[in-house]
Amino acid sequence: MQPYTARVIEVIKAIPAGTVMTYGQVAAAAGSPRGARRVVWVLHSLSEAHGLPWHRVVNAKGEIALPGDEARYTQRALLEEEGVMFDGDYRVDLAQCRWDGASWEGEG
Repeated sequence: MQPYTARVIEVIKAIPAGTVMTYGQVAAAAGSPRGARRVVWVLHSLSEAHGLPWHRVVNAKGEIALPGDEARYTQRALLEEEGVMFDGDYRVDLAQCRWDGASWEGEG
């Protein structure tokens, strides 16, 4: 596994329940501010194998970016169970629930 991929996994695992990070935030925390597409790949390919809380990652606008109604509904339901507030159908209130990663002690 590439070191950057391993760091992305560490960052995603560290996102506390009830909070979210954007793909770009995860990428920056893992050491590659322009690596958001790799974050998407990690979430798509490795979430199940690594038990990642995939539902805690949203796009830069705070929107659930998954294709398909069922996938978006599932992500919203999981986030709502954790107390995440939405300010639109599938947009979280980033002002209230964005985690800045300050308590993450990875190597970044």
